[in-house]
Formats: sequence, C-alpha cells, structure tokens
Amino acid sequence: MTEYLTRDGGRIAYDVTGTGPLVVLSHGIGTRRQSFRDLTPLLVAAGYRVAAVDLRGHGESSMNWTSHDGSEAISRTDVAGDLLAVIRHLGGPAVIIGHSISGGAATIAAAQDPESVTGIIELAPFTLTQQLAVGAFCTVPRYRRGMSRLLGTMVFKSQRLWFSYLDAAYAIKPADYAEDMAALGEKLSEPGRFAEFLKTGKSTPADAQEQLPRVTRPALIVMGTEDPDFADPKAEAEAVVARMPAGIGSVALLEGAGHYPHAETPERVAELAIAFLKEHTGA
Repeated sequence: MTEYLTRDGGRIAYDVTGTGPLVVLSHGIGTRRQSFRDLTPLLVAAGYRVAAVDLRGHGESSMNWTSHDGSEAISRTDVAGDLLAVIRHLGGPAVIIGHSISGGAATIAAAQDPESVTGIIELAPFTLTQQLAVGAFCTVPRYRRGMSRLLGTMVFKSQRLWFSYLDAAYAIKPADYAEDMAALGEKLSEPGRFAEFLKTGKSTPADAQEQLPRVTRPALIVMGTEDPDFADPKAEAEAVVARMPAGIGSVALLEGAGHYPHAETPERVAELAIAFLKEHTGA
C-alpha cells in the first residue's frame, strides 16, 4: 500500500513491507520503485523491513519540484534529503540500497547523517562526475549503444529513445519485462511526468563525488559487467571506492548483468545485500 511523506515542495511516495532492521530502496531515473519488485520479497524473507521509495517526480511521488538551490534540476542532494526524511519518519537507522542516481544520493546521505545510515549499497551508481569516453564510444559497442540512446533521450526529450535505452541497459530481461515497460510507459505518459524525469538529467554527480571522502559507514558498490552506461564498469566501481576512506568500500561484479542488476538478477543482488546486511546490522 502506498504511503506518502510530505516534504517542502511535495510528497514522496513509498511502501513498507516486512519486519526487522530497516532497508530503504531507491531507484534510478526514469523508472519507479516497482523496479525492486523481485528484490523486495527476498529481503523481507531474510528478516528485514523494506521501504521502497519513488524518487521525487517519479512513480507516485508528486511533480513540480525545484532543487535545493532553486534550479529546476533534481539533484542527488535532493534525493538524499528525501531518503533521510523517510528513514527518520520510519524510525531508522537504515541501510540504503540506491540505484544509479540514488547511489550518489546514498553517498551523500551517509556522509551527512551517519547516525541515520548504517551502510550503503550502490547499484550501478552515478556517483562520480562523468565524461564521454570517446575512445570507448568508438570501440565498445555496449557503451556506444547505451550512451547514444541515453544522451539522445536528454537532448531530444524523447520517450521513444528512453525505452530504446532501457532495452540496451537490461542485458538480462526479467520474465515480466514487457509488462513492466508497458506500465512504465503509461506512467511516463501522464501529463508532466516525462518532463519531471528529464530534470534529473540536468544535475551532475559532483555533489556526490565531493562527499565520498566523508563517508564513514560501510559501502558496497555493485556493477554489472555488461552495464552500457560505463566504458569500464569495474574501473568505475573501483574509482568510487578509491575516493572513500581506506577500508570503507568494496566492489562486487555481477557477470552478464547490465545497468539494472536488482531487476535483472535479483537473487544475486539479494545474496550480496543479505550478506552485507548481516555483517553490518548484526541481524
């Protein structure tokens, strides 16, 4: 059942399942909290209370947000504030599992309020500032397919290109992929919803990168080896960890997975997440 938390500027939608230590799930741009539909029950069965959150402007969260700096962008700092508000409302602390933009948001939340964040798991995170890897664009087909479609989505404001990107980004298609994409298409076709999603493309990960040296909670960076968003997914994950204090972060690679490992290989992500949770929550 959808619940709502009122924030300055709108409402954040989320749902809560299970009992036990709190785990907060936050998705990437242009999708919904339903991307965690197969991961959530695995975490609940392992003994955790799981809150899946819709990013501001996405899913059932309200639209017409402005950023903390007054711009129209939706930044990782904004998302971090929303996640911390949900954690406090639900009586945290919590482990945050953040995908893509929400990986960067998890970094910021952990750095800003370590009392509320027990640990962070970043799935295919955009936590470091990015530059187009021109050489890889020419020589790595996976990267070229993803980047051309992702950049085209933002430049041409094209929903068609966005779904073409998703087709490339899901290296492994879930059994209900077609149904999920149809439902997402209906959501993004709501008046104003696609424009709200595009606000995320106006922000950069610079705010998250700046906070990496301030992270004191344990962190796990999970990358699919076939992620088309990065020229070298392994190197990207290792670069995130390298900017954290020594001993804080670790890397896990999922062979064959793309940019949505929690939806493509939920059992493998659950295995990693549960081991991390048991180690760092004591439950």
